[in-house]
Amino acid sequence: MSSAPIRTVVIVGGGTAGWMTAAALSRMLRGQYVIRVVESAEIGIVGVGEATVPHIRFFNRTLGLDEADFMRKTQATFKLGIEFVNWARVGDRYIHPFGAFGHPINGVGFHHHWLRLLQAGEATDLADYSLPVTAARMRKFAPPAQDPSSLLSTFSYAFQFDANLYGPYLRAYAEQRGVTRTEGKVVDVKLRAEDGFIESLRLESGEVIAGDLFIDCSGFRGLLIEQALKTGYENWSHWLPCDRAVAVPCQTVEPSVPYTRATARDAGWQWRIPLQHRVGNGYVFSSSFVSDEAATQTLLSNLEGPALADPRILKFTTGKRKRSWNKNCIAIGLAGGFLEPLESTSIHLIQLAITYLLELFPDSSFDPAGIDEYNRIMDIEFDRVRDFLILHYHATERDDSPLWNYVRTMPIPDSLEYKMNLFRERGHIVKYKDGFFLEPSWLAVYIGQRVIPRRYDPLAETVDLPQLKRELEMIRRNVRLAAQSLPTHAAYIQQYCAAA
Repeated sequence: MSSAPIRTVVIVGGGTAGWMTAAALSRMLRGQYVIRVVESAEIGIVGVGEATVPHIRFFNRTLGLDEADFMRKTQATFKLGIEFVNWARVGDRYIHPFGAFGHPINGVGFHHHWLRLLQAGEATDLADYSLPVTAARMRKFAPPAQDPSSLLSTFSYAFQFDANLYGPYLRAYAEQRGVTRTEGKVVDVKLRAEDGFIESLRLESGEVIAGDLFIDCSGFRGLLIEQALKTGYENWSHWLPCDRAVAVPCQTVEPSVPYTRATARDAGWQWRIPLQHRVGNGYVFSSSFVSDEAATQTLLSNLEGPALADPRILKFTTGKRKRSWNKNCIAIGLAGGFLEPLESTSIHLIQLAITYLLELFPDSSFDPAGIDEYNRIMDIEFDRVRDFLILHYHATERDDSPLWNYVRTMPIPDSLEYKMNLFRERGHIVKYKDGFFLEPSWLAVYIGQRVIPRRYDPLAETVDLPQLKRELEMIRRNVRLAAQSLPTHAAYIQQYCAAA
């Protein structure tokens, strides 16, 4: 028999995490609960321009958002993947796409056939078999075709938008559906004496806000999950040593492109996120290998146009809370953990946290089984993203700076070492039911960073070699022609969702 339902949900913190949570709850709970957001205008958000992964489209669709309106209001552009520059070697360049490479032949994965030609000295660039990579390099974009038999249906896309506009956009949506926003700083958190659950918050104004379920979206501070509940934090900086970022927007100079760029630097990497009205830039770096001042100068000297604001420094520790859900508090966004934005996973992890909360939404008993399941799933999601990010650093041949020497030679998690060894030996990519990043993602980074298997699937030998060469050449040609048929990224935005 179920316990009584909870009635009041209190979200501490706005920004992307807080307003995504409020918007989703207001949509899915449909007025059955009181939802309050406590937010202080004096506390700035971390958002510096956001790049996303395709799952954001399904979040927006669940809310019932109009895509063109969303893109106009957030100055958004489209994204077919992420370009990595100088990661394995200085001068290297590859794109991790939102789509497959080729297609299976005789039931054997495409990359095994490509590896067979590579060992025979006959292979061309793996990227030539990817429609989103080819389209991105041509600066082309259109949504996927609806016909599943069409090559133009074999990819997905995401968005690049202004995080400082996305939060207010979702705030308006949530408030239209009954969410109440309270302005103020939380100065005290009252815990129940009998079980340590959060009972209420006291604001600087003296107002007391009681609730049943509290959601911590307060950012790195972890105002509820850590400062009040002392949940603890798993520090992963020995694997992901970058602990700071300097960020600044600049004027757009380069042509509009449908991808994010991550360029490796001596002590970290620089992001480029092209929006409709500007470009978001940042240098994620390790303070053990470069000073704040030197990192700032590196960023400013590598902008394509004049800076539009003063650079600002963000400090962080990569890792996650030991429990994302503790008692009657759930940490979402930076309050729950931080994995650097190398693969644009920050919003994806927020989305996952909201999705699992709705699947395991509590009643007043706060059943421990549901809480444990939530934490188990979120731990898996964080661990899998962590491994994928470490792969980018560890799979390098660079020895030109202390940072790259460190990450190239450091011990890595057993889970990642197993995956890398299996791919190196026989080209097999580990698959799993839970966790982000599917086979094409791992393949793009492995090959892009020169992790080349020693062997391929022996079943690839069932195809006659001359026939295989002809088939792969046909795939390359069809990919090129399909990409050429698309409008330019700039033209599609102008026609579909140009912002004022």
